Amino acid sequence: MDKDIIDYKETKFINGLRIITIKKSTNLFSIHAGIKIGSIYEEKNKKGISHFVEHMLFKGTKSRSNEELNNELESIGGEYNAYTDYNCTVVHVSGLIEEMKKALSLIEDMLVNCNFPEKEIEREKKVILAEIKTSVDDVEDYSFKKAHEIAYKNSPIKYETIGNENTVKNFSRKDICGFYNKYYVPNNCYISIVSSMEHDDIINMVKEYFERWTGRNFKLRDIIIENNIPIKKTTFKKNIEQSSIIYIFTFHNLDKRLELALKILNNKFGESANSILFRELREKRGLAYDVYSELDTSSFVKSLYIYTAVGKENIEKTINCIDNCIEKIKNEEILFDIESINLMKKILKTAIILTLEDTSELCNYALHQMIENEDIYSFLSDMNNLKNIKKEEIYEAAREVLKDPTIHILLPKESDIFE
Repeated sequence: MDKDIIDYKETKFINGLRIITIKKSTNLFSIHAGIKIGSIYEEKNKKGISHFVEHMLFKGTKSRSNEELNNELESIGGEYNAYTDYNCTVVHVSGLIEEMKKALSLIEDMLVNCNFPEKEIEREKKVILAEIKTSVDDVEDYSFKKAHEIAYKNSPIKYETIGNENTVKNFSRKDICGFYNKYYVPNNCYISIVSSMEHDDIINMVKEYFERWTGRNFKLRDIIIENNIPIKKTTFKKNIEQSSIIYIFTFHNLDKRLELALKILNNKFGESANSILFRELREKRGLAYDVYSELDTSSFVKSLYIYTAVGKENIEKTINCIDNCIEKIKNEEILFDIESINLMKKILKTAIILTLEDTSELCNYALHQMIENEDIYSFLSDMNNLKNIKKEEIYEAAREVLKDPTIHILLPKESDIFE
């Protein structure tokens, strides 16, 4: 696998807009347009405003009503949606290649000409408040929310991207328009496009719609980066049967070599269907149905999570089991050999090829690499460096990361355990 695997070109317009075009043999196109603004850049009393603006992008423009805009998006006959992440807000459309120009014109209208009708704002508040209530009803989502609140004092990742009831209820049209006008500018916008068209043809098409968009000065808020607080805390929730346990470990200062070793560790520890945690908690002891570990290497996040749901009577046994697994790894009692490393290489290569084969996934990957100012070929460096990872580095990564966790326990309200 070499650098010829992706035929791409990066272009920056005079107004600051950056685009990446990828030429691929396909009858489809995919466009992902991202604004570098998300929940980590929001003020405390404006939490959720990035997500609110994302919803409002579909509610009408200066030339199209809510219904007209969504009917035209629907008429493309493909897929369209949007999402808000910690660091960006993304609109994406995929479909048949002959629909690409229309899709591009609609995305331009949404990003440049959104008009935020007052009635739509009030209606969307109800939708988002319902979304917040739904996340509270989901035990896993709620557990992660509480774990993040406990794990950090000032870090913006302690707050939900969606915001909270108080902030959402208080958003005014002035707040929303001010936020949109400040950050939705071409010099804060990134567009990735995957199609079979020539690079220059796509660049000219983008120019047709976006070149007249005027750039403005803005400044993103500085991000507070925090390690998790080492604490064990229990919270309670009504109307749940299962209890949950979440561990959070942060690793902001881990070098790239050990971060790569951590990926190998995580796969064997709790990511795979035959992981250490799965075999110990479920297969050997029957303590849990669902258990996994998850690694987030995004800037400002850099966290490893452990999640499991268990009966309240098995809380202590489960925590002891997880702690015991961690200690066995750190003490090198669990073997990480060449077979484990080769398996991780195979898994990584499979994941890369799956991304490269999927037009939308490739488009999304390229967009985030651009937003993070990362090389589009960083996966090749990872694969090459993976060859040199030794078991000693995996154990070193374990000792560096798997210490001083935040542990959040969620119990049914009526329980008196830990009270």
